[in-house]
Amino acid sequence: MPRAKLKAQKQERAAELVRPLPQGGAWITRAREAALARWSEMGAPLKRDEYWKFTDPRALIAEGTATAAIQDTSDEAPMFDAFDRVKLVFVDGVFDAAASDALALEGVEIGLLEDAAKADLHWAKDIYGTLDARAQTPVERPLASFNTAYATQGVLIRVTGTPAKPISLIYRRSADGSDALLHHVIRVEAGAEVTLLEHGPLAARSNTVIEADIAEGATLHHIRSQGRDHARMGASHIFAQLGAKAQLKSFTLTVNGQLTRNEAQVWLDGADGSAHLAGASVGDGAFHADDTVFVAHNAPGCESRQVFKKVLRHGAVGVFQGKILVDRVAQKTDGYQISQALLLDEDAQFLAKPELEIYADDVKCSHGSTSGEIDATQLYYMRARGVPEAEAKMLLVLAFLAEALDEIADDALAGDLRDRLEAWLQRHK
Repeated sequence: MPRAKLKAQKQERAAELVRPLPQGGAWITRAREAALARWSEMGAPLKRDEYWKFTDPRALIAEGTATAAIQDTSDEAPMFDAFDRVKLVFVDGVFDAAASDALALEGVEIGLLEDAAKADLHWAKDIYGTLDARAQTPVERPLASFNTAYATQGVLIRVTGTPAKPISLIYRRSADGSDALLHHVIRVEAGAEVTLLEHGPLAARSNTVIEADIAEGATLHHIRSQGRDHARMGASHIFAQLGAKAQLKSFTLTVNGQLTRNEAQVWLDGADGSAHLAGASVGDGAFHADDTVFVAHNAPGCESRQVFKKVLRHGAVGVFQGKILVDRVAQKTDGYQISQALLLDEDAQFLAKPELEIYADDVKCSHGSTSGEIDATQLYYMRARGVPEAEAKMLLVLAFLAEALDEIADDALAGDLRDRLEAWLQRHK
């Protein structure tokens, strides 16, 4: 199809989804209007787009309310329940004040997007929509701009110190039919450090954005476990810009879900910054999980890691598209990228597009992507030592996923996820 005709098709589909913008103060109205203009100009994503060729986006932008049966997890302890944390609860994508803790934590300012949107001025104005706009090159991300234009729910977190406990965003569902747009803005001031947890089923279909500004010497730890409803669909976006000596560590666990697209764009803008992005996916049957990750090295002496592991069976599909982009000024860059899939049968599929684009000459960058079955020799030796076959396979799966889980800095949180993952695998071995 000619490029002009394809563009017209994308714009026509985008126009069908345009509706009046939410009311708000001057700062957010400007951001929403700019985002809507981007959405209308870019058009809706299509499978013909280069970075959507492995994932069909039609279900993510279909009209009407999406439906997905709610997974019964009543026999499980709530995620991260053993940890002291500030709990902020969203039900069907709407903040539930009665179920949440007070929006108070020493060293942190926490607000709601719906409240801030009523003001004519807010600290979030320098971030909300700004990173979304920046993330549209070199690859267009129209679903993020749609979110920026229409989201009315989310949290605004400004960190000025090192709070004593994590901030936990808890997502719950009450109805089989639900669509949700959430937009979170995070500013971690110079030298500050915070841990953000996300977990639970947000909606039958969701579109989320996190925009994070991490200042000089600041650190953001982000740990996310996506809801396990079998038929859920969702697109998530993490956009983060890092100052000098700033750090980002983000980990996502994806189990179940009919269609999941996790996008990340990180800019290392200051010298000696560090960004680690990792993910573990476990899919069975009608499961499609796509991790699309870009890390831009724009300053010297920075380090980045992309570690993504997927375990797939019964026709499940895993996708990884990752890029390390090194600017000519980013000498002494250390970039590492690995994506691997463990295919538990012949029906599972792993599609990968690893990329390096390097314009500096004094760098250390590597990438690799592999897929294969469980090692028969390892399985044989475990069986020879009396380990039942199903148990041996489960242990090998956990060992395969360990490199991604090791990217979590907090050993206790990582251990909690390992234990939970082992329990899930035990049920389905």
